[in-house]
Amino acid sequence: MSVTELSDDRTPGPTAAPDGGRPARRPTPLVALLTRLHFYAGILVAPFLLVAALTGLAYTITPQLDRALYGDKLTVATIGDQPTPLAAQITAARAAHPDGTLTGVLPGTGEQTTQVVFAQPDLGEKQHTVYVDPYTAEVKGQLTTWFGATPATTWLDDLHRNLHLGDLGRHYSEIAASWLWVLVVGGIVLWWRRRASNRSRVRHLLVPDLSAGRGVRRTRGWHATTGVWLAVGLLFLSATGLTWSRYAGDNFSAALGALNASRPPLSTVLDGAPPATGGGEHQHGGPATGADADPATYDRVLAVARDAGLAGPVEITPAEEPGSAWTVAQTDDTWPVGRDRVAVDPAAGTITARSDFADWPLLAQLSNLGIQAHMGLLFGPVNQILLAALALGLLCVIVWGYRMWWQRRPTRVDRRLPVGIPPVRGGVRGLPWWALLLGVPVTVAVGGALPWFGVTLLGFLLVDVILGVVARRRRDAVPVSPAATGG
Repeated sequence: MSVTELSDDRTPGPTAAPDGGRPARRPTPLVALLTRLHFYAGILVAPFLLVAALTGLAYTITPQLDRALYGDKLTVATIGDQPTPLAAQITAARAAHPDGTLTGVLPGTGEQTTQVVFAQPDLGEKQHTVYVDPYTAEVKGQLTTWFGATPATTWLDDLHRNLHLGDLGRHYSEIAASWLWVLVVGGIVLWWRRRASNRSRVRHLLVPDLSAGRGVRRTRGWHATTGVWLAVGLLFLSATGLTWSRYAGDNFSAALGALNASRPPLSTVLDGAPPATGGGEHQHGGPATGADADPATYDRVLAVARDAGLAGPVEITPAEEPGSAWTVAQTDDTWPVGRDRVAVDPAAGTITARSDFADWPLLAQLSNLGIQAHMGLLFGPVNQILLAALALGLLCVIVWGYRMWWQRRPTRVDRRLPVGIPPVRGGVRGLPWWALLLGVPVTVAVGGALPWFGVTLLGFLLVDVILGVVARRRRDAVPVSPAATGG
């Protein structure tokens, strides 16, 4: 089998059906281009998607894993009538953890223990969290956490985001998210076109054609119909995954800022006090300066926030610098989410600023809700089950895709290959001028917004051009027999 046959540079034309039966309908240039792009992206990007699906599937069980591994620290055995003052709980936590700076307190509610968070320079972004029984002020234990996540959840989160390779590993997940939506949309278009050619079988868009015999037709049916069922969920995972990816995520944040659609800041500047040099809003686990505040202040600040309507689980963050307000923020990630925040003057016992989730710009609300749903938190166990189903379905689609590639391999003695032949080339040359005039700028714009999509697409095109050049040179180098010339 020659390279020419692997990468034919002829324009698309009528071909025999690869799985038997009547000849396949001649593809339009756009369909030919989309088919070849779907093929190359499916073969080359699928390994990234496979890893993302496996690691994402593992992450879906983190709530149950945390409860199994750290249940004695995260929950209490007996729920009391009234919690003890936060001052007593903080004092107990400080006695158990004399080092570090106290940067936040998450009062326990129901069966949840109180979390007292300490930052230490040697931990970087991580913290030490001491867990205290809110009803007895007994210290239940401590863990090294990352923005509230337990060690097990942090490990699985890093595995899914970057394979424990740091910023270098984040490229894999961004490539997967950048191409997932392209594969989904392209696959739906191709499957619709194939089904629409036979009106009586349009129903097989959503139901695999079980009447098809064994081979590529049956595998394609399962591959395509499963992809159609998963389409909305996969598009959601692609969009939300891109929002906090390395490069596309930065572009998304910049776009939100340009549209004034970011989460509104909460001012912690008190009247008559000089502005804080840290930017006015202290984040969980960030650096704090100075000695710990009086533990009794936490009770006063919490009481003011409760009177202001901040119910449910909250996080209390002390002032980062003298002359700044404290912040109290709701931390309920389940629907309906609680994300309201207030700034409190602890001396006066008054609210100095407020930011309610209902007042956030719509894009900021959707981004926050999307991230919580992507992490499996928004709808509790139902959310986890849906994510696990998406991951398992995506794994099946990938396996069926590679199986089709193998099933389409030439098996004749003189044309034997280990895998199938790529779709024919020439789709770009057959496109009308107006399609190129519209498509090229759009593709460039998308590639700019999603850099890893643009880079890998350019790589695909470069490889395809090289294959085409090599194919033509090998074809031209084949000697012509005298019989063929009539000699």
